[in-house]
Amino acid sequence: MTPARLSIIMPVLNEAAGIAAALQALAPLLARGAQVVVANGGSSDDTLARAQACAVPVVSSARGRAVQMNAGAQQASGAVLLFLHADTLLPPDADQLIRQALAGPQVWGRFDVRIAGQPKLLRVIAAFMNLRSRSTGIATGDQAMFMTRAAFDAVGGFPAQALMEDIEMSKRLLRLSRPVCLHARVVTSGRRWESRGVWRTLLLMWRLRFAYWRGAAPDQLAELYR
Repeated sequence: MTPARLSIIMPVLNEAAGIAAALQALAPLLARGAQVVVANGGSSDDTLARAQACAVPVVSSARGRAVQMNAGAQQASGAVLLFLHADTLLPPDADQLIRQALAGPQVWGRFDVRIAGQPKLLRVIAAFMNLRSRSTGIATGDQAMFMTRAAFDAVGGFPAQALMEDIEMSKRLLRLSRPVCLHARVVTSGRRWESRGVWRTLLLMWRLRFAYWRGAAPDQLAELYR
């Protein structure tokens, strides 16, 4: 039986400095038959041109990670979808790990994450993120969520909201199955944490999650996040 094709959807916004390297890192997966779709949300730099120069499909949509990921998914041909941030690196055998993870009854999952950066606290934060996700079944976008196309369609894709779309998507997918929580790690950039301050960013994220849990509107939370 031919393995189900993997489509990697990468939402981007003003990622000109790193988009070529991010796509080049996926070359081994492309060589094994994976597809990459870049979903550009109106970048004002050279992101679009540099992505097109890498000879991968590029779709344009309104700005917003959820909207962009849905637009990319519409153009993807794979039976399995992986949503990958431009500043996150997959393990080299990610496609094989995903194939094995979805061979059973579970229809979605995510990777453990490591946050790259100098502060040692980033290791603790990543470990906590992985533990919390494993216990709650809620994944974050930094953990490279993946799912079957059928599961994506069944829940209606990502909710078109400005923030916390990964949390809401996890809640939708939990109606179908628990996630496969892979111990293999993706490596995500710590640039946001280091530029804003690790403690400041951590407290902000806790504040936003608590407010979301209390019913705050995603648009209001997005303003606070920016």
